[in-house]
Amino acid sequence: MNLSQRVDAHLTTLFNDGLSPDILVQWRDRLLKAMRLSGQQIPPAASRNLWDESDIALITYGDSIQSSEQKPLQVLHNFLNQRIGSTISWVHILPFHPWTSDDGFAVLDYSSVNESLGGWSDLTRIAVDYRMMADLVLNHCSSRSVWFENFRRGIHPGADYFYVPPEDFDVSQVVRPRTSALLETVQTDAGSRTVWCTFSADQVDFDFQNPAVIEEFSGIIRQLLDAGVRIFRLDAVAFLWKISGSSCINLPQTHEVVRLFRTLIECAQSDAIVITETNVPNTENLSYFGNSDEAHAIYNFSLPPLLIHSLLTGSSQHLRAWMMSMPPAAAGTTYFNFIASHDGIGLRPVEGLLSESDLEQLVTTLESFGGLISRRQSGEEESRAYEVNIALFDALSGTVKGTDELGLERFICAHAIMLGLEGVPAFYLHSLLGTQNDVERVRHTGHNRAINRHQWQLSDLAAALDNPRSSHHRVLAALQKLIELRKQQLAFHPNATQFTLNLGDPLFGFWRQSTDRRQSIFCVYNVSDQPQMLSIQSLNLIATQDWYDLVSGQKFDDSMSQTCLAPYQSVWISNR
Repeated sequence: MNLSQRVDAHLTTLFNDGLSPDILVQWRDRLLKAMRLSGQQIPPAASRNLWDESDIALITYGDSIQSSEQKPLQVLHNFLNQRIGSTISWVHILPFHPWTSDDGFAVLDYSSVNESLGGWSDLTRIAVDYRMMADLVLNHCSSRSVWFENFRRGIHPGADYFYVPPEDFDVSQVVRPRTSALLETVQTDAGSRTVWCTFSADQVDFDFQNPAVIEEFSGIIRQLLDAGVRIFRLDAVAFLWKISGSSCINLPQTHEVVRLFRTLIECAQSDAIVITETNVPNTENLSYFGNSDEAHAIYNFSLPPLLIHSLLTGSSQHLRAWMMSMPPAAAGTTYFNFIASHDGIGLRPVEGLLSESDLEQLVTTLESFGGLISRRQSGEEESRAYEVNIALFDALSGTVKGTDELGLERFICAHAIMLGLEGVPAFYLHSLLGTQNDVERVRHTGHNRAINRHQWQLSDLAAALDNPRSSHHRVLAALQKLIELRKQQLAFHPNATQFTLNLGDPLFGFWRQSTDRRQSIFCVYNVSDQPQMLSIQSLNLIATQDWYDLVSGQKFDDSMSQTCLAPYQSVWISNR
């Protein structure tokens, strides 16, 4: 099936014969023109792995590091080249367009770069050194954008870009991550109209039931590709489609939109990657792999709360149970693993994985470490905790018993676990730097998420990293060492075999094997604040091979019955 036929199939599925054959062909041709594609192209095979064990992602705002001497994107690029180098290979620069709220996620103009950050040429230069990942903020844009102003005035483009629900639309089952009003009444030249706002009054939802919106985003994708973007994060994609009486989340049409954009993106750039950002319960999140025809990668949203819960309680029980239930990613797909991001620690992804009492304990403990709680509305139910906003370094500063002196060890252990897992590991810049809660920024902005969105002055950051006794220096050095070890191991390929081990609650372990079956690594972690004995026999090490810990260099053989792991110690026991 060539590209034209594939796009025809997507549009037919989306619009359920609502478009006549002639009109459908017109829209297909308009999408291909926006992407500068020939309809005779053949989409690439879905089973290609576009990543390997050397791929490490970094997540950052464009202005997380600042200097009076350069634009922030230039500062970031120089910092990466000088301090981070080849430690990472992917760089996710969070929204860099002009914006009005939500730290970039209320986009004012998709065609330009925020002047305060720099310009398109700055992004392109970063894309020369790293695979650049960017947000496609699909669900909504700013209420002060030209498009929305055109909506108010009834002129194009924009007059029909935004979702106006019918008067009899049943919203009783709508699921959304906010407690703000879902529907906003705005004044237009044609009178009062009601628009849909999933996230805030300043973030008005697009109407993807209008093919012109899909065409508009096809042009945006083309511009991002031209700037060097090779990885697309589909932001808030789960909320795209609205149907009366439904949850208006994860609807079949939403999945079809993802399939359509993937088809267009990978035909335009064969090595491009589509990642879906769907902060929803685990089973729903997994559905965005589709039949290996939707997301190349999905955010592994259940990992952060489960891993943090394990390290706070000293028990791997729930983390292990979840790991055992997770399907291996099919060839051509992978997990995007992270522990911290610009948002908080999502709680919806552990619905059904942690009990209400476990969740309450997690929230209460993180609050005691300075965490803030954001809430959501679920239908007509009372609001409930949606995420915990806290810097990861502070989140792991203690256990359910309170703060202690093992915070650094606990923090490094968390990342060692992430680095060993199936999937591509992603480090939030502030985790890589060991940044702590920015309470002052919360006071200044009034937003909970600002607690983990600190903005460093380059001179202050350089001084901290140059001081061997600072926690920032120690964190970066320790993480870089682990990352470099990981990148050299074929058994840590994102799609290498993974098998979860049952070593008792205080120990968390899994086995990885390279696709050529030559390398095996037994990854074992003490997730407790007490020394724990590891039975070597429980690992079933092959006696004819030499085994040693990649982290410490310690040798293991069949004469050893057990070894002692210090609190939060990590071992990667490899046969090569």
